[in-house]
Amino acid sequence: MKLLFLLAGLVPGALRAQQIQLLTLEQAQELAQQNYPITRQRALLRQAEEYTLENLNRGYLPQLAFIGQATHQSDVTEVPVRLPNLEIPTPPKEQYKLTADVSQVVYDGGLIRQQKKVEQLNTVLEEQKVEVELHKLRDHVNQLYLGILLLDGQLEQVKLVQQDLETGIRKVEAQVKNGVSFMSNLYLLQAELLKNNQRLAELQASRNATLQTLGLYLGEPLDENVVLATPAATEVYDHKQIQRPELKLYASQQTLLEQQNKLLLARNMPRTSLFGQSGYGKPGLNFLLNKADWWYIGGLRLNWSLGNFYTYRNDKNLIDVSQQLTELQRETFLLNTNAQLTQQLSEIDKLQQLLEADREIVTLREKVKTAANAQLTNGVITANDYLREVYAEDQARQTLILHQLQLLQAKINYKTTLGY
Repeated sequence: MKLLFLLAGLVPGALRAQQIQLLTLEQAQELAQQNYPITRQRALLRQAEEYTLENLNRGYLPQLAFIGQATHQSDVTEVPVRLPNLEIPTPPKEQYKLTADVSQVVYDGGLIRQQKKVEQLNTVLEEQKVEVELHKLRDHVNQLYLGILLLDGQLEQVKLVQQDLETGIRKVEAQVKNGVSFMSNLYLLQAELLKNNQRLAELQASRNATLQTLGLYLGEPLDENVVLATPAATEVYDHKQIQRPELKLYASQQTLLEQQNKLLLARNMPRTSLFGQSGYGKPGLNFLLNKADWWYIGGLRLNWSLGNFYTYRNDKNLIDVSQQLTELQRETFLLNTNAQLTQQLSEIDKLQQLLEADREIVTLREKVKTAANAQLTNGVITANDYLREVYAEDQARQTLILHQLQLLQAKINYKTTLGY
C-alpha cells in the first residue's frame, strides 16, 4: 500500500512535484507491518507445517523395505540319528537371502493424529509470537510518529517567535533612525533572531533524522515535506479488558501442552499392522531343503513397547510443570500490565489538568506580549524587556504543545497497552 497524496485542485499526472504527502498513524502502522521482515515468517511457518503434515500423513502409507543378507556360520543344526534308506540333509553353513518386506499400519494408538495436532498447534504458537513482535513494532512506530508531531509543533512555535523578533527588529530600526533607541537594542534583537534560526535548524535536522528512521520501518523514503496527520483524540475507558497478543500466546502455549499430554499417552498405546514378506534365498523356509527357493510370509503384527511407561509419569509431570510456569508468566504479565495501565490513567488525568492551566497561561502571556509590543513601539520598554515577554510566551506555548502531545501519546499508549 502506497502513501496517500493530497492533490489540491491539480491534475495528478502534471503536478507531481507540487504534491503534498499526507501520512496517518494507521497508514504508518500498516506499512511498517507489511515491510517488517518478521511478517514474512507467517508464510514460512505455514509452509513448514504443510511439509511436516505431509510427512506425517505418509505414515499411513504401506512401508516397503528390501533386505539382502549373506552369512557364514560356524555350525548348523544336525539330526544325530541315522536311519536306513533315509538321509536327513544338513543345512549349509553359507546362507543367503534377499527379501522384500511390506507393512501397513492398522492401528497406531492415534500417534500420527496426535502428532499432526501438535504440529498445527506449534504453528499457531509461532504465529502468535510473530503477533507479539508486531505489537512491539506498532508501539515503536507510535513513538517515532508522535515524536515527529512534537517536533512539528516546536517548529511552528519557533517560527512564531521568529515573526515576533522580526517585528521587534523593524520597530527598533525605526527608533534608531529617529534617534530614540540605541543600536545595542537592535544588535540584541538581531542576535536573538540568529539564535532562533539556529534552533529552527536543529529542530528541522532532528525531524529529518526521525523521518528517515520512520521511513526505514515503512520501507519507503519520506520526504521532508511530508505532512503527518494528528491522530484523532482517543477516548479512554478504564473498564476495557486487556486484549494483548501475549495473552493469546500464553493460551496457545497451554493448548499445546495439553496436546502434548495426549501425544504422550498415544506413544504408549499398542500398535497393530499387517505385514507381508517375500524373498529368495538358500535355504528357504524349509531349512532341511538344501537349495535356493522362493518363499513368503504374511500376517498381523502386534507391537507394544512397555519401555515408555518407565518415564511416562516424569514426562507427564514435566508437562504439568510447564503448564504451571506458563500460568505464572501469564499472571505476572497481567499484574505488570494492569500496573502500567493504572500509571497511564493517572498520567492522562494529570496532563488533562495541566492543559487547562496551560491554555490560561498562554492567553495571559499573549496579552502581556501584545502590551509589551505596544510599549516597545512607544519606547516605554527596552529590547530586553520585550525579549523577556516574547520568550515567556514562547515557553508557555512550548509547554502547551508538549503537554498536548504528551496527552495524545499517553492515550495512544494506554490503548496500545490494552491491545486495541
